[in-house]
Amino acid sequence: FGKSPVGNFSTTTPSSSVSFILKKHDKIEAHKKLVAQVGLENFIRNVTKPLDLKLPNRVKFNMNGQGIMQTWEDVFLAERVYTRCLGISKRIYRIHAYTHEPQNNLAYFVLEETNERSYWFLPVFDFHVLVFTYYDENKDVTRVDVQYDQMSFFLHCMGLAQAHAWVVERLITPMAVVWARC
Repeated sequence: FGKSPVGNFSTTTPSSSVSFILKKHDKIEAHKKLVAQVGLENFIRNVTKPLDLKLPNRVKFNMNGQGIMQTWEDVFLAERVYTRCLGISKRIYRIHAYTHEPQNNLAYFVLEETNERSYWFLPVFDFHVLVFTYYDENKDVTRVDVQYDQMSFFLHCMGLAQAHAWVVERLITPMAVVWARC
């Protein structure tokens, strides 16, 4: 395989040209802001404050394409049910910064989540989620898209993530490297 990157900037579409990327970059605001809360409802109510966003009851909340909820009440109920069913005793949510695109009414961030467990034999685990928050001209949040590696999350919940990582690191990756070199 070649050591150069796939593709280059000299032959690109206008929407991925260097000038377009730089122009978009100049319109994006990046803010350093720490928000850390126990529980999803507390976290969401605090993470919307820096941009003065409001939480009307109706929202399109997309959970990784696996379920769409229409109200905040349903979102908070689902989080409580998931937490209990997955053996999680406490969830600590935090962000360190967010990116804001005012011209698109969009803010997004990486959510860090620490999950403490209800059972001694299940390990505590951290998880990262990409969250896109859309709002209207009144600053009402209208849509939230949550994206994460679902298989990894459930491996963590079942206490199998470490075993999976060991198999990938020690068996699958070395075999793939040998195969690629042949």
